[in-house]
Amino acid sequence: MSTFTVSDGTTIHYTDWGQGRPVVFSHGWPLSGEAWAEQMRLVAEHGFRAIAHDRRGHGRSDNGWTGHRMNTYADDLAQLIEHLDLHDAVLVGHSTGGGEVTRYLGRHGTARTTRAVLLGAVPPLMLQTEANPGGLPRSAFDSIRDGVARDRAQFYADLAIPFYGANREGHTVSEGVRHDFWRISMQAGLKAAYDCIAQFSETDFTDDLKSIDIPVLVAHGDDDQIVPIGAAGLRSAELLKDATLRVYPGAPHGLVGSFKDAFHADLLAFINA
Repeated sequence: MSTFTVSDGTTIHYTDWGQGRPVVFSHGWPLSGEAWAEQMRLVAEHGFRAIAHDRRGHGRSDNGWTGHRMNTYADDLAQLIEHLDLHDAVLVGHSTGGGEVTRYLGRHGTARTTRAVLLGAVPPLMLQTEANPGGLPRSAFDSIRDGVARDRAQFYADLAIPFYGANREGHTVSEGVRHDFWRISMQAGLKAAYDCIAQFSETDFTDDLKSIDIPVLVAHGDDDQIVPIGAAGLRSAELLKDATLRVYPGAPHGLVGSFKDAFHADLLAFINA
């Protein structure tokens, strides 16, 4: 098992497949690097080095009490990149992982990276405020907190339905995919999962996005029920200096069916450009 220890003593697990230019994947909440298995295999088979870590408190990484903050997530990613001495890397982040990638680039710069991909990502800000009227009300995130605290097992089982659009007519998500979402989610520590809700909902990534000076693919489904596209992907594309926006009609938050196939094609085209 591949692990390394960051500056505060937390041990982070990562998977490292293939050889070539590195593509580093950051996962969504409350998942782990395992959620990227298909995309890692895809890029590794096309001549890239695929790397995915489990965020602290998630998956196989240490399940500690502290450090569940967006700046710390970004610093952990920075230390992974430095530990592996990666250069010319492509960073790929889904949902909360997109926030992690964005904060990393804003906080640590782009010297070791050449491109980034934000898929269904939370930036610039999910929470509704006076300056961000298109965001979601705090009550929506309080409901998530309540569900995780009271019965996270049932909450994650229920969350898989809108995550993959299984409540939409004609959906193609299998029971197995929904069960796997639940399986991976249950590996996240309760404290880590609970604390992360504030981080993905209340962190303002506006200045981070404005500072990024590398090409960024912004990919988002227009039927995303978890991170609605209006205040997320569309706004991020406006704030970035060099953005390529790809909108997937009818696509949910989680990669499934034709949405997954389309994203795979776009991912390979973008990282090969």
